[in-house]
Amino acid sequence: MYILLIEDNILLRDNIYQILKDENYVVDIAEDGDIGYKKAMINDYDLIILDLMLPKIDGFTVLEYLRANSNEVPILILSAKSQIEDKVKALDLGSDDYLTKPFAMAELLARIRSLFRRKSNIISNIIDIGDLEIDTKFKIVHRSEKKVNLTAKEYELLEFLAYNKDNVISRISIAEHIWGETLDLLTMSNFINVHISNLRRKIDKGFNRKLIHTKRGIGFILTDKDV
Repeated sequence: MYILLIEDNILLRDNIYQILKDENYVVDIAEDGDIGYKKAMINDYDLIILDLMLPKIDGFTVLEYLRANSNEVPILILSAKSQIEDKVKALDLGSDDYLTKPFAMAELLARIRSLFRRKSNIISNIIDIGDLEIDTKFKIVHRSEKKVNLTAKEYELLEFLAYNKDNVISRISIAEHIWGETLDLLTMSNFINVHISNLRRKIDKGFNRKLIHTKRGIGFILTDKDV
């Protein structure tokens, strides 16, 4: 998969670039909106990751120009602009997703995978982890062919862990993805522990093979491998 990263913050750009390369993506970079727009019009990218506050041409304008020229590549906005009007404007101009800075790299990777699935129009929306089956289209979960009834937040939490299966996800990453800015960081840890405990009871109780694991001091992992 070929990704164009348009970001002027050198440290953030280098961090994202390295993480995407580690995930085996091919990454091209642009440090301002003018270069980014020109590259996007010349090359055939599978995804563009676009900052909004860019030199020369801002991200909104890059987005508008690309869509006006019938460039339909999926575009993921990264921005420190957290106001709802900025998100609405970006979506109205044709962006496919919007992630507010600061963000967890695990969530960025999950958003990228989601956009690639959407672009590829994959028929199967099933995630299998051992005998756990998650239907992401209808939001239905089965364990050993038995339906598991989850609340909306429990399902959202499980799906996020599933998209990052076999990887440890920190509490902060979970908080940012599931609750955004509404979760008080002072109460975050206990709050998430309660939801994980409820989810573990519904997913793992009665099974010898446990799928949800705690990595003390780090976070949580959903896997059918030995940990």
